[in-house]
Amino acid sequence: MKDKAGHRQRLRERFLKSGLQGFHDYEVVELLLTLGTPRKDCKQTAKDALKKFGSLNAVLDASPAELQEINGIGPNNVFGLKLTQTVARRYLSQRIIGKEVITSVEEVMDYLQHNLKNKKQEIFSVIYLNGRNEIIEMEDLFEGTLTSSVVYPREVIKKVIEKHAAALIFVHNHPSGNPKPSDEDIAITNKLKTAAATIDVKVHDHIIIAGNDYYSFADHNLI
Repeated sequence: MKDKAGHRQRLRERFLKSGLQGFHDYEVVELLLTLGTPRKDCKQTAKDALKKFGSLNAVLDASPAELQEINGIGPNNVFGLKLTQTVARRYLSQRIIGKEVITSVEEVMDYLQHNLKNKKQEIFSVIYLNGRNEIIEMEDLFEGTLTSSVVYPREVIKKVIEKHAAALIFVHNHPSGNPKPSDEDIAITNKLKTAAATIDVKVHDHIIIAGNDYYSFADHNLI
């Protein structure tokens, strides 16, 4: 028991001294699991979770039901994992609100990658910008394969008016890992761009997140 307690304490001291530098992914998961079961050895459980889901991000993105399929993970552990993920997303989001999007590209991409790259379904999001191209808000609007029956331009325009936005950046993910836009992606983008133009709102870009890769419509002259 003392050795297990000492191991957990060493993990915590390493983190407090150097952050996550030098930590293996399973050690990060193990550290998070100990928040829910502070007196239990969580190393093997952490390794089992990584083996099942494949990566740290995938563990954090897994549903509570999926997580509890792992022997040793209970509701308290799930609470710690999901709270950590949610806090990280809010932190990354709030860090870029009010910043000019061009000078904050790396921070914006950090947020988008963290939020979207391991999603199992396509999520369509909008970044709302003011007249100085500063980020007002980022919002997930639609879920499911991008088709005209899923993404409604009138709903997007309604949101734009509510947010008093002057410009937009569209974002969605490709769970397949292929960042190349489909014909439907291009058609939806053109339809949304036309709808936005009717209220004098500019669309700056449409970004597709695919794992660690991404595709920018603006970079490929499709906007």
